[in-house]
Amino acid sequence: MKKILDLKDLQNHLKHCFENNLPGMDAHMSIAPLHRKSEIKDAELRKNAIKSSVLILFYEKENEPHIVFIRRPDYNGVHSGQISFPGGRWEMTDKSLYHTALRESREEIGVNTHKVMYSGKLTDLYIPPSNYLVSPYVAIYDGGCRFEPDPAEVAEIIEVPFLFFFKASALKNVNILVRGTESLNTPAFVYNNNIIWGATAMILNELIVSLKNVKNEE
Repeated sequence: MKKILDLKDLQNHLKHCFENNLPGMDAHMSIAPLHRKSEIKDAELRKNAIKSSVLILFYEKENEPHIVFIRRPDYNGVHSGQISFPGGRWEMTDKSLYHTALRESREEIGVNTHKVMYSGKLTDLYIPPSNYLVSPYVAIYDGGCRFEPDPAEVAEIIEVPFLFFFKASALKNVNILVRGTESLNTPAFVYNNNIIWGATAMILNELIVSLKNVKNEE
């Protein structure tokens, strides 16, 4: 597969991604935690899920496309300390779920949303532990991107060069502690000891598979 060289190249490939059929649930399930697979696919559970969205934001750093992730603070909740995309639940004042993702990104990491260019939407994903139905949106930042994290919502900003995720060594099976006590073996992307797993990895995997499919058609 040829390399994605810069943001313009990436933008063109994303356009083709969203014109084609997305891999959806197949890409999600291929790296989903084993004990969650049946719940994630359960249509009945989705009916009462909380609407939410996340933003997969591409920007240029050191002359190549990067994605920004956040590490959640430690708290008494199901996603304590986990790595995720910026995002959160839909509010009645939001025009759409895409605007939810923009608003949350502005609040959490200080993104200037006027410079965010919409690329497309990936497949919704149900997250059983929090009862969230997540709509993932992909966008590109126009210009140099600086982050101002809200310490109440973000413990750390994690910036990853996107081409890293195309390496075979990026995806590993890891043992993690859930809720501080429960050991879980699961597929995860591991970048500089940062473990990206669960819903975030599943959403990310659909994007990676989609781009691989486009590149392989060339």
